[in-house]
Amino acid sequence: MTRRGRRALPALLLILALALVPIVFPDELNWLGLGFLTFVFVTLALAWNLTGGYAGQVSFGYAAFFGTGAYTTAILWSQHGWAPLSTLPLAGLAAVVVALIVGLPCFRLQGPYFSIATIGVGEAARVTALNLDRLTGGASGLNLPLAVPDKPFFYWSGLLLASVALAISAWVRASRLGLGLVALRMDQAAAESLGLNAALYKNIAHCLGAFLVGIAAGLYAVYFSYLHPSTVFGFDLSIGMVLMCVIGGVGTLWGPVLGAAIYYPVRQLVLAQPQLVAFNLLIYGGLLIVIVLFEPRGLAGVFDRILSFARASLRASHPGVAGVEAPHE
Repeated sequence: MTRRGRRALPALLLILALALVPIVFPDELNWLGLGFLTFVFVTLALAWNLTGGYAGQVSFGYAAFFGTGAYTTAILWSQHGWAPLSTLPLAGLAAVVVALIVGLPCFRLQGPYFSIATIGVGEAARVTALNLDRLTGGASGLNLPLAVPDKPFFYWSGLLLASVALAISAWVRASRLGLGLVALRMDQAAAESLGLNAALYKNIAHCLGAFLVGIAAGLYAVYFSYLHPSTVFGFDLSIGMVLMCVIGGVGTLWGPVLGAAIYYPVRQLVLAQPQLVAFNLLIYGGLLIVIVLFEPRGLAGVFDRILSFARASLRASHPGVAGVEAPHE
C-alpha cells in the first residue's frame, strides 16, 4: 500500500463505521439528527479552513454564503416547485457568486483589515435579508414544506457531504494550489515576487469553500423546513466556523473535523441548559483563550505532541522501529 493509501485508510474506516450507525441504531432519531448537524458543521469548518487556515485569511463573513445557499434552496423549493435536493448545486453556485463579489475587492486587503471588512459584509447581508420581507420572510422568517426525507437520509447525506469536504481539503493541501496558499500565508510579498498570483489563489480557495458552505446550507434548510435571516446570516455562525478550526487546529487537515465534532455537541448541550445559555459566549471565549495560550495548534497539536512522545519512547526502546505519522498531516 502506498503512503497516501495508508493515510486515507483510517478516514475510510471511520466513514464506514459512521455510515453503519443508522443501520445499527435505527430508532435513535435524536442522535441521528445530532449526527447530521455535526456533519454540516464539519463541512463548514473544513470549508472555512481552505481560506482561513491554508491561506491565513481570517474571514468573519462566511455566514453570508450560508444564508445565500439556504435561501436559494428555500425559494426554489417553496416558491418555484423545485425538488429540494435538485436545488443544492444552485445553492452552492449562488454562494460562489457572493464569494466572488466579496473576494474580488476584499482580498486587496490583508490581516485585520480583511477580517474587519468581512464582518461588515456579513452584517450587511443579514440586515439586507431582514428587510427583504417578500423574499426572505423578514423578521417572521420563511416557512417551508414539511414533506422531507427521514432522519437516516439526512444523516447519510451529511456524512457524504462532510466526506467530500474532507477529500477536497486533502486534495487542496497536497496540490499546487495548497502549496501556493501556504506560501501566501507565510510571506505574501515573497510569494508574489516569485510570480504567484495571490488574488487568483485566494479567490479559488474562497469559492471552493463557499460552494461547500452553500450546499451544506441547502441541506440545513430542507432539514428544518424553516429559515430566519438572523439565524442563517447570524454573526455567531461565522464566529463558530472560526472557533471550530481554532479548537481543532487551524491550517491542518483533521483539526476542523475534531473542532466541529466537539464544538457543535457542546454548543447544543449548553443551549439546552437554561442556566448556561447566558454564558455560552463566555464558555467559548474561555476555551479559545486556553487553546491560544497553551496550544496554539489546537487539538491537532495536542495529538501531535502525544504521538511525538510515543514515537520517541518507541524508538528509545526499539531503535529499529519506524515512527508513527501525525494524524493531521
